Amino acid sequence: MHEEAHRAELPWAPSDPRPHEADAQARDYAKDALPQVLRRGRRDRLGTIELFLWSTGRRLRTVPDLDTATLQDIAYITARAGMALDLAHPVAAQRELDRLKAMARRYGVED
Repeated sequence: MHEEAHRAELPWAPSDPRPHEADAQARDYAKDALPQVLRRGRRDRLGTIELFLWSTGRRLRTVPDLDTATLQDIAYITARAGMALDLAHPVAAQRELDRLKAMARRYGVED
């Protein structure tokens, strides 16, 4: 639609989405399409991983005096797990969650 509006040189044509907006649109589409494609058990597993990923990352970010490198590691691992979840790949997402949990145990915020 964007390309057609630009080719027609319409003055009210929307601008192309920025990279993060395009990613958000793709994720929204995938989340709408996944329930129709994935079995319920797999969706539940992905949802569970997502919940633990969110809560573990949140607890880690509350640790006082974390250095910049550690905060970048947390963001990186969380992003990799998020990509795996977007691709409906629970094995890769679980692997990244395990890395995040190991980091949380090192800082004493995870049992």
